[in-house]
Amino acid sequence: MIKVYQSYLIKSFWKILVYVTLSFFSLIIILNIFEELTFFKDTDIHPGFPFLLTFLTSPSIVYETFPFIFFIATQFLFLKLMDNEELDIFKKISLSNFKIISILSLSSFIISILLITVFYNLSSNLKFIYLEMKNKYSGDNKYLAIVTENGLWIKDEIDNKINIINASKIEGKYLKNVTINQFSDNYSILLNIVADEIDIENNIWVIKKGSFSKVNQGLKTGENVNFKSNFDAEQINKLFSDLSSLNIFELNKLKKNYDNLGYSVTNINIHFQKLISYPFYLTIMTVFSAVVMLNIKRNHSKVFHIVMGTLFSVLIYYMNYFSSLLGQNERLPETFSIWLPLLIISLFCSIGLVRINEK
Repeated sequence: MIKVYQSYLIKSFWKILVYVTLSFFSLIIILNIFEELTFFKDTDIHPGFPFLLTFLTSPSIVYETFPFIFFIATQFLFLKLMDNEELDIFKKISLSNFKIISILSLSSFIISILLITVFYNLSSNLKFIYLEMKNKYSGDNKYLAIVTENGLWIKDEIDNKINIINASKIEGKYLKNVTINQFSDNYSILLNIVADEIDIENNIWVIKKGSFSKVNQGLKTGENVNFKSNFDAEQINKLFSDLSSLNIFELNKLKKNYDNLGYSVTNINIHFQKLISYPFYLTIMTVFSAVVMLNIKRNHSKVFHIVMGTLFSVLIYYMNYFSSLLGQNERLPETFSIWLPLLIISLFCSIGLVRINEK
């Protein structure tokens, strides 16, 4: 049974968390709407379309900012407790600072589980719709690529021709077991190419050895034949970096398809590790914020606390970012690159918790 003081702390924390989240959401909408209006300034569209896109993409951005939201919400909660001298009241009923942090950290963990299972999947689905809708107005719509159980598929429009390319594997700068069907701009078949290997290091692909079949002509073979494309190996390696538009089930399916293709699954593994670590990340941010607030002198102004919290949040963000980047570049093991920053923050929390009950 939840005691009165536990219920009070939990309700206060949840209430402040909702207010801070709504504040961030409003700010994100304001910033995003300007970006969308700039993007569509020369396009004839319905005036409400940029606003629709903004609402579709904003939840995924809010999801990325939840670590800051939890940190700042915890700060505001402690500022409220300090202003009302409620921390002193809690001490009189033998409620230690450590107990308060325990209640808040458990609340954070439960909320973060809900965010992963419900909010993340919802925001990723909305982000997917956003990308599909916006892609229709992007110049890149001529150049599409997807990975399925049948390998890598590329649609490439160049020189008034449409190339539909399928490869069973990608190894470094080479496509393996490739089929290219070339059409005119009205989708009349022009050329079929079958090749075991194609060098795609730059935009001029080199077909090592292939079979070429043109309309009304016989089958011919050729070696080291150049083939012009909008894609190169580096572009293809960056094609599927926006994993935030895929829910957990789609990520798992994409990983299987990548494995079949021979495509690197490092980014997907790192993304999965981020999802697994997310509840711990938000909980640690709550604990860290509480430790900071309880170890700072109470006579400092609220502005000082907020500025200090913002600086810590930015520092933690970049620490996570660079560690994740090292994992993507395979300088650090995938799992280690995600959990290392959390271990470092946890260490600082542990040091702060040693003194916490003396406050």
